[in-house]
Amino acid sequence: MPMSKPHSVPKNPFDLGGHRALVTGGTQGVGAAIAVAIANAGADVLVTGLRDDETAQQTLKKCRQSGVQAELITIDLAHPPGDYLDPFLAEIDQKMPGIDLLVNNAGTYIDTPFLEMDFDRFQSTMHLNVTAGFFLTQALANRWVETNVPARVLFTGSINGFLSEPHHVAYDTSKGAVAAMVRSLCVALAPHRIRVNAIAPGLVRTPLTDVLNQDPRLDAWMKLHTPNGQVPPPEVCGGAAVFLLSDAAEHVQGQTLLIDGGMSAWQQPDVPDQWL
Repeated sequence: MPMSKPHSVPKNPFDLGGHRALVTGGTQGVGAAIAVAIANAGADVLVTGLRDDETAQQTLKKCRQSGVQAELITIDLAHPPGDYLDPFLAEIDQKMPGIDLLVNNAGTYIDTPFLEMDFDRFQSTMHLNVTAGFFLTQALANRWVETNVPARVLFTGSINGFLSEPHHVAYDTSKGAVAAMVRSLCVALAPHRIRVNAIAPGLVRTPLTDVLNQDPRLDAWMKLHTPNGQVPPPEVCGGAAVFLLSDAAEHVQGQTLLIDGGMSAWQQPDVPDQWL
């Protein structure tokens, strides 16, 4: 009777062990949630932030609890890439060489009506939300192509790239540009085995949305506009980010995954009688 072959346990396709991730804007909010989720999946994590403060250190501590390396670079990406890109890349190489996962999460949010928007505020929004990620991706992609590294890139977009708000025209424009950039980068980089996708969170509780905690009526209004009735913490974005960076999403390319509790699927909710 022939001996049976030993059963081999297939690799978990969501396992990021052996990878090294750079997460910009990764010290708080959605970026921190993504960084911690990536660490929980087994990858080393290098995060950037504006300052090395208690919040940043707490994020690093949470990442390290998974037994991975976690480091911080303090940098302001709201400047022309030519002003910082070369020294930034050198610091990446010094603190965590071998980055093959890039999360372009750093961004800004300006609440200014269209008729009051000036050039400087518009330009700063577009620069941090679009330009910084474009040129950081280009710099790392050139390295990956040269060394034949099958890398993965993830952008943080927003539901605002698909649904508009009257006071957020510049922000909406920038996040619409992110969705378009992801599609174009997919076409440009997929032949080099570099996979590009994005997540687009709906409303989640971060320091930028703290107004919801201060205004119960506004909080209730936002929940009303979400089919599952939730305005969740940023951790809801972590699993989706891990999926899109993992082997499980090998054939998912150029896509933006909405994480919005169904808000983008609902034309408008019925207003409860007590609100009328």
